[in-house]
Amino acid sequence: MKLKWLGHSCFIIEGNDRIIVDPFITGNPLCKEKIEDIEVDIVAVTHGHGDHLGDGIEIAKRNNAKLVAIHEIAQYAIKKGVDAEGINMGGGVKVKNTEIYMTPAWHSSGLDETDFSISTTPAGLVIKSGGVVYHAGDTCLFSDMKLIGELYKPDVALLPIGGRYTMDVKQAAMAAEWIGAKINIPMHYNTFDLIKADAMEFKRLAEQRGAKVIIIEPGEEIEVK
Repeated sequence: MKLKWLGHSCFIIEGNDRIIVDPFITGNPLCKEKIEDIEVDIVAVTHGHGDHLGDGIEIAKRNNAKLVAIHEIAQYAIKKGVDAEGINMGGGVKVKNTEIYMTPAWHSSGLDETDFSISTTPAGLVIKSGGVVYHAGDTCLFSDMKLIGELYKPDVALLPIGGRYTMDVKQAAMAAEWIGAKINIPMHYNTFDLIKADAMEFKRLAEQRGAKVIIIEPGEEIEVK
């Protein structure tokens, strides 16, 4: 399984299929990719904020890809002409050779591009595709992360560390310990001044708790065995 970080919370996971999560490309100052360069089988979205749903509808259309998100976002995408599958907390769906399950995330939500007239619930996603990835979405620290780790036993946890709107480095280090993934990768930081964070401090604090951290740069791809 390969993981490529496109900055912010956007990752391409190449496992049994090619999946993009939270495809914030346009307006993402850390992303060097262009929408027309993105080739995927599945678009997965944690919530409706513009820096997460992002270009998901256009990317899904361009690639004839399935979009997977919470029910309300999926229904919105269907009305926009996208092939979408809605799921909800504790449930999941199999698309092609990939399984995607939805977990809670503590945050706010709603679709930016509808001026928040459509309200949704934020989520995390567990993606099983040649490995198990837990993408925490935008969230604070919450004790049920221990349960997520116990249920899904992720190989990789993608954790926000930027503070202000999500966990900060101290909380994320505790999350890494609780989840127990083999590898933890920080995300949702340094995209904008409001979420500046020190990834090395996250690594130091998490490793004090016995959690392994790999810091990757926007545009960098790593292989997880």
